[in-house]
Amino acid sequence: MTITGPRAVIPALLVHAYTAVGAILALYMVHWSYQGRVRDVLWLFLVAMVIDGTDGFLARRFEVKTVTPWFDGALLDNIVDFITYAFAPMLLLWANGYLPDGPLGGVVAAIPVLSSCYQFCRSDAKTEDHYFMGFPSYWNILAFYAVVFTLSPTATTILTLLLAIMVFVPVKYIYPSRTAMWWALNMSLATAWLGLYAVITAALPDPSSLLVWLSLAYVAYYVIVSLWMTLRRDTPRPA
Repeated sequence: MTITGPRAVIPALLVHAYTAVGAILALYMVHWSYQGRVRDVLWLFLVAMVIDGTDGFLARRFEVKTVTPWFDGALLDNIVDFITYAFAPMLLLWANGYLPDGPLGGVVAAIPVLSSCYQFCRSDAKTEDHYFMGFPSYWNILAFYAVVFTLSPTATTILTLLLAIMVFVPVKYIYPSRTAMWWALNMSLATAWLGLYAVITAALPDPSSLLVWLSLAYVAYYVIVSLWMTLRRDTPRPA
């Protein structure tokens, strides 16, 4: 039974406010990127990912679509995700020497931003069976590993262009908090990866190589399983 009235509206609005905190984080991501506070920006990426990974649970728990039908929480989520997952990460890379100098760096930074505009505006960006269609604009993850491995501008550019192309390739990527198949395993691994992210970030600029490569093992798992699930014809739909 759905509760109505202030007892329901206030928690629903608080969930929306929780999501909106990501916009404030993005503001500081940009500001600190220009100040060269790279590790601090990586911490903000982590907080943004935690919020993004939990606000959906809260939205369903408090039935925000039903309680506040006049407020588009999905649109808010897309706005916040775009600036925290695409815009701010590319600015971090561009402002701190991970992309080529001069106008070329601006061109390279602009390509993921434009491809992410397309990604976030696709009507099937999140499929009915709860996958992401095309590379899900995880530019914050690219930025994280560019910093951890101190990638050269050339290496970062190559990875950036390849992933920008993958936005348009119809691969269905795991949506960790919603994909039905292997949900418990995927959520457990994603949570463990976030923990590794925190430990690695805290240890910068000299993190444990073992932990770095262990975190990359999850990235490999994510890509391989996503490809496998895409090729399956009997991928189960949610109940």
